[in-house]
Amino acid sequence: MSSIIKTGMDRSSHAINRFFEKAYAIDIHNLKQNSPLLVSGALVLGGAVWAVNDYRDWVAFGTGGTPPTPRGYLKVTLLRVANFFRYILGDDLRDASSLPRGGPKYLQSLPMRKGGHPALKPRALPQRQEPEYIPSIVKEKLFNLINDHASKDPDTFNIALSRTEGGTADAIYLNPDLLASNSDAKGLGGEIAHVHPSECSLHLLLSAEDARTVLEANWGKRFPIYWITPPGWIMLYAPRNEEELELVSRVVDAAVQFAKGTSSQ
Repeated sequence: MSSIIKTGMDRSSHAINRFFEKAYAIDIHNLKQNSPLLVSGALVLGGAVWAVNDYRDWVAFGTGGTPPTPRGYLKVTLLRVANFFRYILGDDLRDASSLPRGGPKYLQSLPMRKGGHPALKPRALPQRQEPEYIPSIVKEKLFNLINDHASKDPDTFNIALSRTEGGTADAIYLNPDLLASNSDAKGLGGEIAHVHPSECSLHLLLSAEDARTVLEANWGKRFPIYWITPPGWIMLYAPRNEEELELVSRVVDAAVQFAKGTSSQ
């Protein structure tokens, strides 16, 4: 009985192959022989389609300080791959353990961020979170924070377009004649903080101890190319309400105090 069934299945398979060969002019035997080449071609085509769509999404969302060109995209994609392998090997940018200990501290504590870390954009640059709903009044006050902190002390700070973001956002800068007093700020050209217009997260320069406080409360993460920036240059997540805006204001104030060299608490 089993031999009869097997013979019937073989005949059915042969008949199906003949049908497709006649209907679609497909040589089934040749298709089988060339399947590795076809699979490779499909993978290359699929990868190319993904890269084109990813490139368009990168440009549409905003590229920060990276030129929105294929060369710029290649640069951030290679960095994205490198950071992925670093993460696999245990280098999580949300982890504060690699930050140096000691030094000034202006933030005593922060409440844990409700909901933990937000969803983050997969690319290393620009470093962004996925946009979340933020009331318009909170957005307005957030962007005013930058100007407010600078206007309180014009002898120490000024407002200019962010060089680290390619001129796409306003930033607080330490005045040039004061850069010698803060080597971390000097390494960033004097830049202290800026807000990202696309989703309202921030980058800012804190003392290493304050950066640790932010990360341990799930309110931020280290910069992806941390080996060329001061350890306190971190991403701070966007505030979602008035209460969280007050927290962000405290962190920005800590950045201002660190830049000025104010005696820590």
